[in-house]
Amino acid sequence: MSDKISEDTQGTDGKPAEPRDDVVTTHHTLSVGDRELAYTASTGRIVLRKEVLKDGAFDGHKPKAEVFLTSYTLDGAEPGSRPVTFAFNGGPGSSSIWLHLGLFGPRRVVSGDVDAPEPPPYRLADNPETLLAHSDLVFIDPVSTGYSRTVEGEKPKEFHGFTPDVEAVGEVIRLWTSRNGRWLSPKFVAGESYGTVRAAALAAHLQQRHGLYLNGLLLISSVLDMSTVMFHEGNDLPYSTYVPTYAAIAHYHGKHGDRPLDEVLAEAEEFASRDLPWALARGSRLSADERADLVARLARLTGLSESYVDRVNLRIEHVRFFTELLRDKGLTTGRMDGRFTTWEPDGGREHMSDDASISRIIGAYSAAFNHYVRTELGYANDLPYEILSLDVNREWSYSDFEGRPISVVDDLSAAMRANPHLKVHIAFGYYDGATPHYAAEHVLAQLRIPDELRDNIDTAYYPAGHMMYVHEPSRVQQSRDLARFVVDSSNR
Repeated sequence: MSDKISEDTQGTDGKPAEPRDDVVTTHHTLSVGDRELAYTASTGRIVLRKEVLKDGAFDGHKPKAEVFLTSYTLDGAEPGSRPVTFAFNGGPGSSSIWLHLGLFGPRRVVSGDVDAPEPPPYRLADNPETLLAHSDLVFIDPVSTGYSRTVEGEKPKEFHGFTPDVEAVGEVIRLWTSRNGRWLSPKFVAGESYGTVRAAALAAHLQQRHGLYLNGLLLISSVLDMSTVMFHEGNDLPYSTYVPTYAAIAHYHGKHGDRPLDEVLAEAEEFASRDLPWALARGSRLSADERADLVARLARLTGLSESYVDRVNLRIEHVRFFTELLRDKGLTTGRMDGRFTTWEPDGGREHMSDDASISRIIGAYSAAFNHYVRTELGYANDLPYEILSLDVNREWSYSDFEGRPISVVDDLSAAMRANPHLKVHIAFGYYDGATPHYAAEHVLAQLRIPDELRDNIDTAYYPAGHMMYVHEPSRVQQSRDLARFVVDSSNR
């Protein structure tokens, strides 16, 4: 059954009515082991408002945007002691569909995996591993993603940037916490990919702006310092931090024979931490013998030819790698998940024409959510559900970081220093070519926190890609790891 908060579409003066929340509630049950979970889902858009001053005087709260969210709360639970996790994906420009239907939610999409992709029209299944068994859940779609939009007369671009995005998502968290009486609940923020940038910044913002302290951050496929993953002239760091990921993907595709993955990774990480950065800094000062040795070692680790490594001057850019590794077979590997491959129609391309690790699964997620939101959650909206907006991504503003690296290392460090109880869980996928694990490890080592707070950091590694839950064994294990982290970090 569902109950919907009604919304007038026209005011008494004939003008469009001021936007109002249009949240729908539905009631469900789910079997989790020998337990039956009864829960309530609340789905819809809430209105974000901004305090307006005119000539120095308060002039009301002006509607700015309508943000779509879906929350799940366990029926009969004591709100004060029940944890709640606020979750979103990244992009920038991504909706929360991936974490919602891929990992956390009570229902999940069956998308298949590398060797057995699910055919259309796709399907949904119960998720007995759902985090709802241990925490209430709130999935947030930032402005211009999902069904979230600015109100009439407001410019979407004003929300498409680092600071306005953090402020808007932070306001959603504050509103939901206040309206649902959850200020004394253990609170967690979960982000994936760029969502980890948002999550780390939110930890500091919520503390400083609202005095809202978190119990934990769940950082999935983490990137907290963009200089570790952005290839451009004068920044040699990614050419090293990506090497262990290149080696892992090469191993998956048979380039390392029967060597164990952990052995290959250990060698690659040692090379990436010492010899390669030194070599890149030396440049033309390398002797011919030194250069030849480094070219041979880097080629062997990455599965590329020595002639290619030599031609690119020991600097292997990631999209080039995905295009080059299996060129002799007419294939390219995925960026989000290097296990995936697809046929490349132009064997001479430098940059692959398709990322199979996205194109092979996005149809399943799209069909599943568009069905689920209407038929099971009872919410109808004629807007297209923006799963991943490239327009938002292209116009995203990092103006706050002009003249300096795009990094939230200081934000997370400050949040942990101010709140020494804040725990941080980081999940890595070995075949993740978007946010490589070794780059994230490099950043974690740079956190400006006392040694005793490093025990607050929890890590987990999976033989999968950026969305490691696409790989079924990883999804099951990751669900256990996240549940353990939330339970342990919620204890008073």
